[in-house]
Amino acid sequence: MGKHEKLIEKLLRKPKNFKYTELAALLKGFGYKEEQRGRTSGSAVAFYNEKLNDKIMIHKPHPQKEVKKYVLELILEKLKTNKFIKF
Repeated sequence: MGKHEKLIEKLLRKPKNFKYTELAALLKGFGYKEEQRGRTSGSAVAFYNEKLNDKIMIHKPHPQKEVKKYVLELILEKLKTNKFIKF
């Protein structure tokens, strides 16, 4: 099992220790690119999939590194809607 598959399995469990770097790597594996929203955007980050013309907007966690549960649920729903994962 590769790293991408392990990240998918971890995301499906919705753990409290899912780090932002893991989320970025997971979304990159599905073709999303991270876009900073500009100098005044604060922690707002967008992940854009050009092929699907799909954008996921989230807030980058700070000062902690772990992603909030509601963000994990949003990501799961997006991946399910785009038929990247089945559950």
